[in-house]
Amino acid sequence: MAIFVLLASCNAVKRVSKDEHLLMDNTVYVNDKKNNTDALNSLLFQKPNGRFPLFGIPIRLHIYNLARPNIDSILNAKYRNPEDPKTGLKNFISLKQYEALINSRKNFNTWLKKTGEPPVTINTLKTQKSATNLKTYYYKNGWFNADASYKIDTIDTQRAKMSYYITTGSPYFMDSIRTRIASPVIDTLYKSLKRNSLLVKGEQFKEANLTNERERLTTELRNSGLYHFAQDYITFEIDTIGTNKKVNTDLIIQNRMIRYDDSTKVRPFKIYTIKDVNIFTDDAYQNINLTPTDTINYKGFNIYSYGKSKYRAKALTDAIFITKGDIFKDINRTRTYRYLSELQTFKYPNIEYVENEQDSTLTTNIYLIPKKKFGLNFNTEVSQSNIQTIGLGFSGGLLIRNVFRGAETLEVSGLAAIGSSRESGRKNDVFFDITEVGSTVKLTIPRLFFPLNTDKVIPKYMSPSTRISAAATSQRNIGLDKQTFTGNLSYNWYPNNKVTNTLDLFNAQYVKNLNSDNYFGVYQNSYKSLNSIAKDHNTNQDFFDDNGNLIIPSGADAFIDDALNPGSGLNLSKNELSTVRNISQRQDRLTENNLIISSSFNYVKTRRENIFDNDFSTIRFRVEFAGNILASISKLAGVEKNVNGRYDIFGVAYSQYSKAEVDYVKYWDLGKKSVFAVRSYVGIAVPYGNSDNIPFSKSFFGGGPNDNRAWTAYNLGPGRTKSTNEFNEANFKLHFSAEQRFNLFGSVYGAFFVDAGNIWNVFDDVTDPEQTFDNFSSLKDIAVGSGFGLRYDFSFFVLRLDVGFKTYDPSYNLGNRWFKDYNFGNAVYNIGINYPF
Repeated sequence: MAIFVLLASCNAVKRVSKDEHLLMDNTVYVNDKKNNTDALNSLLFQKPNGRFPLFGIPIRLHIYNLARPNIDSILNAKYRNPEDPKTGLKNFISLKQYEALINSRKNFNTWLKKTGEPPVTINTLKTQKSATNLKTYYYKNGWFNADASYKIDTIDTQRAKMSYYITTGSPYFMDSIRTRIASPVIDTLYKSLKRNSLLVKGEQFKEANLTNERERLTTELRNSGLYHFAQDYITFEIDTIGTNKKVNTDLIIQNRMIRYDDSTKVRPFKIYTIKDVNIFTDDAYQNINLTPTDTINYKGFNIYSYGKSKYRAKALTDAIFITKGDIFKDINRTRTYRYLSELQTFKYPNIEYVENEQDSTLTTNIYLIPKKKFGLNFNTEVSQSNIQTIGLGFSGGLLIRNVFRGAETLEVSGLAAIGSSRESGRKNDVFFDITEVGSTVKLTIPRLFFPLNTDKVIPKYMSPSTRISAAATSQRNIGLDKQTFTGNLSYNWYPNNKVTNTLDLFNAQYVKNLNSDNYFGVYQNSYKSLNSIAKDHNTNQDFFDDNGNLIIPSGADAFIDDALNPGSGLNLSKNELSTVRNISQRQDRLTENNLIISSSFNYVKTRRENIFDNDFSTIRFRVEFAGNILASISKLAGVEKNVNGRYDIFGVAYSQYSKAEVDYVKYWDLGKKSVFAVRSYVGIAVPYGNSDNIPFSKSFFGGGPNDNRAWTAYNLGPGRTKSTNEFNEANFKLHFSAEQRFNLFGSVYGAFFVDAGNIWNVFDDVTDPEQTFDNFSSLKDIAVGSGFGLRYDFSFFVLRLDVGFKTYDPSYNLGNRWFKDYNFGNAVYNIGINYPF
């Protein structure tokens, strides 16, 4: 805050000449009404210096003003004065150090200039250009009689505001649309293409519609066999004279112009067909003067290789959309480029069309340069967490391309990690007492690997692919020590460039806990609650150690058995009994082995055009079903249930549940590098049949750098409980976020945000009313966090620091939840990579 006060007190016109005015504000009036939309402001050549939101201080301007414009003369006078050879520190440091000191002062001054922003002063020429831009904008949108003017409103001798005044007049509307098409073949094609025309009689004239119609027709005609067609052949003539605010439009499409060295010929356009498709599988530089030695003709494709072909013919032709005998379509070349690139088998594919003048056909030559068959990668990592003081990780992988001659990619990777736990350090213990090893095998097939033909349902232009993977990991001295085995068969396809579909047809996960006896050693908060209750009742000394604490695990487990046994004689209160029961249920759930066999479908649609687009929306929907097939088989086969009333496989009860998630994100580009973004998320997982609860790995949690940033991960909820568990999770989640992002200076950005949400238990074996979502009244337990953040944009990623404050904490009693811990002492500091959503 002191920095803002200091900057506010600085003189903003320090570097503004006496005969100039610092631009303080722009206001645009359209027909005498204020209209400062981003669309109009973007047309102005001059904009005021950027200001920090909330405080309204031009930080970058003040930083620029700190720089000295005549730094060289100042430094020379101070440090290189020939009349004073003992200037400055010359008597105390070496000449080299002295020069370095001078250069550091100069470099700092340069940094101030680059980081800051020079004052924006009113320039009459740029003001006139701005007015012209505004007039042109309205002219292009149908107001042909629009006029623009401006006025400079001085605030004082060195500050002024700009006002722009637009008078639009009445708009013009589209009327008759006539055509003058020279080539008969185009005239015939246009009869069907005009149904989707963007030029509609009765709509207000917009020049953008002419541009878009021109692009649409060019695309359609180039996909209808017109190889030589280009946008330049389409022009429009509009007539507004004596039409009573109507626009009569002539669409003109010329004949093809063929330019020779000394002459030009005009010819009607013709439709071209594909005569031959030639695929050269190894177009490397070393083969440039060689003749292909292996030729394969497969379904009309000619495949040439230097030596025996390394690829199955079908694997290559599946990626080619250009087919012999078809008419020329530009989109087929685009799709072929994309598919070949997605194979990750070739680099820089090149598609060339050769015209055959005598018969209006094209020969297509496709040149492929294979990537290296083998690829290696190796990574190291140093980490630290609340479990280990230091950890060292090593991972590596081997990538094999075209492993089965069908452009498949096989990846074999492994990881190994060692670490030192916080409890290590005793004399007889080794320093690195934590280990983790794992391996993964993944095969990617560039088509749908399925027994039935799926081309009609999912055609190849959707770039379908299959991924088959298997993995295994083993951990020691991490939590309960686990072995995890996973297997997956999934399909991906892209109906268009905005939609991604993923179907996990088969996903199996088996988690085996190797050290369940260490449960209370890991979940210390549960142990402390249980130990406190046990000490109050102190019934069996065999349960306790010499320090009077429950022995892990025997004493803790025995006390739970006694506490939940009505005939044990323990006189526990209702709250104590509820606490012990909850601890027991949680222990059983987190220590049991998990077998999850599921199928899921994931749908993602984004309207984002490119990475620079900040005005878009994205929706993600995911649904998952687990255990249904196994349950049906178990019933049909007459399998007996275990002692807990559940079906199992090899002694492990499999999970059965349904899970659904919807995630929606919307961005609004506010201009001036400012973006407002919102996110809403709903997730629910319902156990049934063979399960009373959701496996820990499939449940939801709240808090963390990408969730409610006022709480740490797993520390929020469930519901209104003030839980002391290390990892809080549940099977129903609501989350909402809103964030205002803005540029401070250079690559540094700021943000203000509000996060809201919580997790609850529904339709499972948790009955605590504080943790369950009963009806809409439970929405009063939604936690609200707010705060601010700083981000640095490295172009390829964003480094983020967010500070979250608990604004509404449902763990407090109603009426006492707002701003209870709203201070820096209770704030949560989040460091993340890229934006939270």
